[in-house]
Amino acid sequence: MSAIILFLAVLAVIAGWWLSQQRLTAKPWLEEGAVGDFPGGDTMTWPAAKVGLGVFLAVASALFVLFISAYSMRMSVVDWRPLPVPRLLWVNTGVLVLSSVALQWAYLAARRNDAEGVMVGLFAGGASAVVFLAGQLLAWQRLGAAGYFMASNPANSFFYLLTAVHGLHLTGGLVALGRTLAKMWRGAEIADMRLSVELCTIYWHFLLLVWLVLLGLLTGWADDFVDICRQLLR
Repeated sequence: MSAIILFLAVLAVIAGWWLSQQRLTAKPWLEEGAVGDFPGGDTMTWPAAKVGLGVFLAVASALFVLFISAYSMRMSVVDWRPLPVPRLLWVNTGVLVLSSVALQWAYLAARRNDAEGVMVGLFAGGASAVVFLAGQLLAWQRLGAAGYFMASNPANSFFYLLTAVHGLHLTGGLVALGRTLAKMWRGAEIADMRLSVELCTIYWHFLLLVWLVLLGLLTGWADDFVDICRQLLR
């Protein structure tokens, strides 16, 4: 519960900072000069789509924090028996890193007005993400074949739950990525697609960061960090 309160406090600070940049307390009827002379006077600091993505990422982060908090509390119960993490997850992690790198390549290409580079980056990133999801399903299949079923143990249930929720978020990202790629394929202007490519890139980096946190939790690498956090939050 303390971790959740801390996370919400961080979100409140970020939201307060963003609102302070929007000049909500400004009195435009008392200001003189051209509209463009004032910060935020002509347009929003951020495009609406980017603000919407920020809100969605905040909600998704809260969801994962809730799951991670539940995981860290449940693992201290005596019936917790950690399952062996398939080595395939490390391969899948490398594939997801490549996917994120490819999206970053596409974003940089969009800034250079390089349409071909954008297409290559988007396609490579999407293909790598599909390979990652296929690898996750294969890891599930191998665990099931070894007798590690979802209802066999709380640790098993959390493993399937966390990887499934992350996979669903990545699947949703693939839908947005596919729409962006389709528009580029139909010859959309690179200037009109730059924001879409940037949003996809931000989302992919977010999913990579979340997966690295989940991987550290599932493999036990983050156990010492979790114990430190528990001590600090008491």
